[in-house]
Amino acid sequence: MSWTGGSFGDTGTCVLAPNADIMTLDGTNTWVLRDPDSSRSIVVDPGPSIAAHLDALDAAAAPDGRGSVSVVLLTHHHADHSEAAREYAERHGCGVRALDPAYRLGSEGLGEGDVVAVGGLEVHVVATPGHTSDSLSFVVPQDRAVLTGDTVLGRGTTVVAHPDGQLGAYLSSLQRLHALCGEQGIATVWPGHGPVIDDALGALDFYLAHRRQRLDQVRQALRDLHAIEREGGAPSAATLTHETLPRAIVEIVYADVDPVLWGAAELSVRAQLAYLTED
Repeated sequence: MSWTGGSFGDTGTCVLAPNADIMTLDGTNTWVLRDPDSSRSIVVDPGPSIAAHLDALDAAAAPDGRGSVSVVLLTHHHADHSEAAREYAERHGCGVRALDPAYRLGSEGLGEGDVVAVGGLEVHVVATPGHTSDSLSFVVPQDRAVLTGDTVLGRGTTVVAHPDGQLGAYLSSLQRLHALCGEQGIATVWPGHGPVIDDALGALDFYLAHRRQRLDQVRQALRDLHAIEREGGAPSAATLTHETLPRAIVEIVYADVDPVLWGAAELSVRAQLAYLTED
């Protein structure tokens, strides 16, 4: 299914960045948020430093030729979301707010419980670590929507980017988002990649079930690999080191996945192994 962005709810416009690849899906979703009665906008994840993309953000923030960007927010630090943040904020004379101080412009940070209010629009900040340690999600009560960055994608599942990302934190974040959506009636996910999801609870149920399934598969792969070792087969005990074990598991658990993605899968397997060790 082709995804091109567009307008959603009363407040959201998704401008799709032209940086599609195997990891970013159709490209990075940059979100321009604005109350319909205001000319002031919030821009979330300006994405890559591509002039045509930044110009498209300006057009979305001021569709009638009038309007301003009051603040830039970041869901996390990965370059496909953050690269243009400082450049774009300087273009508009505003700040960049992020959890990680290294990505801020100005004195204001961003964290759990913060409410960013611009021109009648409120964005509520929820800490959702796991994909990265600095991952945040943003609830837009006016549209019963949550912007999830890479915590929940519009298509497929995300990578827990070990060692910065941690599976235990990620599972807790998914459970927290599930509870939040249920309690606050949040219906829609506005993700950092891929199409909008109209069933937030269903998507989170799927994500949690998928992670449980992957953990079961990793446990079984460990049992199978150790059985092969005991029987004197390959891989040998010498090859099942801390460094080589994750790739051996990837080759079993992700055998049906394009090998181009195995590097990303290995990050998730390393996070799964760390989680099982702690469990």
